[in-house]
Amino acid sequence: MCLIWGLPYLFIRIAVEHVSPAGLVFWRTAIASLVLLPVALVRHEVAPVLARWRPLALFAAIEIMVPWVLLNHAEQRISSSLAGLLVAAVPLFGALAFLVTAHAERFTPQQAGGLVLGFAGVACLVGLDLDHIDMLAVAELMVVAVCYAVGPIILTRWLADLSGLGVMSCALTLTALVYLPFGVLDVPTEAPAEAWLSIVVLALVCTALAFMVFLHLVREAGPTRSTIITYVNPAVAIALGVLFLDEAITTGMVVGFPLILVGCVVAAGGRAAHADATTAAGAEPGTDIVIEVEGEPDPV
Repeated sequence: MCLIWGLPYLFIRIAVEHVSPAGLVFWRTAIASLVLLPVALVRHEVAPVLARWRPLALFAAIEIMVPWVLLNHAEQRISSSLAGLLVAAVPLFGALAFLVTAHAERFTPQQAGGLVLGFAGVACLVGLDLDHIDMLAVAELMVVAVCYAVGPIILTRWLADLSGLGVMSCALTLTALVYLPFGVLDVPTEAPAEAWLSIVVLALVCTALAFMVFLHLVREAGPTRSTIITYVNPAVAIALGVLFLDEAITTGMVVGFPLILVGCVVAAGGRAAHADATTAAGAEPGTDIVIEVEGEPDPV
């Protein structure tokens, strides 16, 4: 997952040069759903998901509809490397949610320090390069990070007992239907081969394959620990951006990324350890999270 979800930033940056942000969401989800939905239908895994259409619609909106169009729009104005780094704040938002829920854990001083350190890294990432960063794009990517932190929680809380293939095929199909008007109005007929290749890779590798792997990861490790993949995603995004798009490594990246990385590890470390202890005691991975949120959804 670290490798697969380090790829999209490069291919999005290439694709949005020729396709609108909303149009790219349509093509990416439509192609992926054409691959996944027939298999889910044959396996009779669609009807049970549709019976829970409310949490399905919420999951699709939070995990796909909103963040993808914002990410695409942001990458029209900032580098793919910076986009990958800002999305690395996902575990910070996941950990921060514990402070505003009815079932919040007590933060240790080390975990609180991790939050402060991580958000200081985000501030350095933006502040040290402020003269050439689009702040609207930064704000959009912060919303993306929040959505990515909440999406796995919705999945675990309301859809975890359903087929992963059924959930994702329905979510992608629903998203494609919502964005269909944009796809019809923005058919990339004059797009070069590299743009179409980017769309296909985004659809088949970074969407169809990626979500199936990620769903298994969430169920195995729980929603909190599953966001740890974002520790490595930015490094992949930076490497690809530098190698293939000649993007520069800035002072903000050099200073901010290590702070974000260390902050995420420290802030989320206690809960990951607690989940490991629960699993070792004989419970299914992620069971502790389900118990904590009983009665109302807990964003972590």
